[in-house]
Amino acid sequence: MSEANRLPGRTPNTPVAVNIEMWFEGDFCERIEEAASLGFPAIEIWTWRDKDLERGGDLLRCHGMTATQFTAWGFGKEINDPNYPVESFVEEIEAACQASSALPGCDRFCVVAGDDIEGSSKEVMQQAVVEKLKATVPVLEKYQRTAIVEPMNPYNHPDHCLYGSKDGIAICKAVDSEWVKLNWDLFHMQRYEGNLIDSLEKAREWIGYIQFADSPDRNEPGTGEVNYAEVFRKVREIGYTLPLGAECIPKDGNARRAAERLYAVDLNSA
Repeated sequence: MSEANRLPGRTPNTPVAVNIEMWFEGDFCERIEEAASLGFPAIEIWTWRDKDLERGGDLLRCHGMTATQFTAWGFGKEINDPNYPVESFVEEIEAACQASSALPGCDRFCVVAGDDIEGSSKEVMQQAVVEKLKATVPVLEKYQRTAIVEPMNPYNHPDHCLYGSKDGIAICKAVDSEWVKLNWDLFHMQRYEGNLIDSLEKAREWIGYIQFADSPDRNEPGTGEVNYAEVFRKVREIGYTLPLGAECIPKDGNARRAAERLYAVDLNSA
């Protein structure tokens, strides 16, 4: 393919899963078509119950694409509430495991730890998260699926119970299962603690998936303060082989230009 006709989403060094919720408009399948037209080899999504996963999965297969992950448990105050029934959480995770089979390549899903509960300490809320995740381990093992817990940042998500790598790793250690890892969102990590390259090296065994967006405005790489060429190089260096999730907002709504910038940054990471 000539340089003029190349597909910018098919980055040469670091495969990317584009978040079609943030990049495109239209229904589920229309967004998949948009991702395919830019050459992205994979997608990721947020909610799954509002989508025709069977139809979307067929379309992905038609284009030779995969889906990396979706959100199995979103924002709320249940997972981190000690009084919320563990059984209800496990049932929802099992439903997510079953649903994921409709999407080619989808063997993991995101779990959000929950917003602050008035009167509860961070320690109490995070222990409730640990207990619920522990209860899901037999289900995750049965379906060979990985739950990826996502630490946030306090600027974009104030009053949340999980920020940064330290507490995220502590939760994974407490659960003590290969089926529970972290969704290592580089945007959140940069905004909360920085030190991206060193942290990737030190936390490599706890990383189950990596997402990215430039800081501070959450647009594509090349629009903010992060040297993503160096970060992408480090991601490959630590042995990460999955597509990286482009959970970023195309600057000025221009998806083609965002893909071009992403391609250029990845090219410089060689």
